Amino acid sequence: MHSHKTRFAFGIVDVCTVAFALILCDCAAATTLARLSIEQMASAATTIARGRCVTNESRWEKGEIWTISTLEIEDVWKGAAGARISVRLIGGHSGHFISTVSGVPRFHPGEEVVLFLEPAQDGAFTVAGWMQGTFRIGRDPHSGAERVTQDSAGFAGFDPTVHEIQDGGIRNLPIEQFRARVRAAGDSSGRAR
Repeated sequence: MHSHKTRFAFGIVDVCTVAFALILCDCAAATTLARLSIEQMASAATTIARGRCVTNESRWEKGEIWTISTLEIEDVWKGAAGARISVRLIGGHSGHFISTVSGVPRFHPGEEVVLFLEPAQDGAFTVAGWMQGTFRIGRDPHSGAERVTQDSAGFAGFDPTVHEIQDGGIRNLPIEQFRARVRAAGDSSGRAR
């Protein structure tokens, strides 16, 4: 009988340990963004621009890999930007090393994007809100109409106005509607054009 109680007690400990471990794993795997509104991003960004990625270069700086993407700017919606800009983001591929940081966007040559930008070092820019400030431009295969999708559209986000976690982000929105929303957001902060 003593051995039966010991096994029973040991079984409960095992079940509790496994349940606790599963809860920790579930929490560790979960990622929730504090979703930024278009108004918040427009206010935070010094520059909002539409551009096309031309090149990427990754290099080591102070023990970290950084990727510098060169973009040809097609249209500036807020602030100022030259005909070509550099966007500097942590992570990338250098030699046999790959550095990945969750939430950091990557651009591919030829790809068109709208970016909410902030100044970085050496005259380069960085993306405000990383994937939240990155909008990919695609075209409808039948009509050719341009549409934008926010990189963070696939992630759940915490909406502080209603205190809930919700799916969100911008998906497949016609670019002119998106531009109108950005312009309205900038008008409310008094800085976008």
